[in-house]
Amino acid sequence: MKKITKDISIEELVENYPFSVDYLAKNGIRCIVCGEPIWGTLEEASEEKGFDADAVAVFVKELNELNDNYVAKTDDNVKKIDTGKLDV
Repeated sequence: MKKITKDISIEELVENYPFSVDYLAKNGIRCIVCGEPIWGTLEEASEEKGFDADAVAVFVKELNELNDNYVAKTDDNVKKIDTGKLDV
């Protein structure tokens, strides 16, 4: 999966990185209104809430770290499955 950037659309964040919704909400940025993703990019949504370029860079860094941790945990769980014991 590609890295998250400041130019990623909110829609793509919601669809491909669902953990980002909670992270951004905790930072005061709502990603979903009436069940639909808001328009614009991560940078635009952040700026609308008064965050500067440095804050956006932190959001990007932390979202990528969250994603890396999520992928690593998922990969570890997949590796633990003993396919020889599956009854298919």
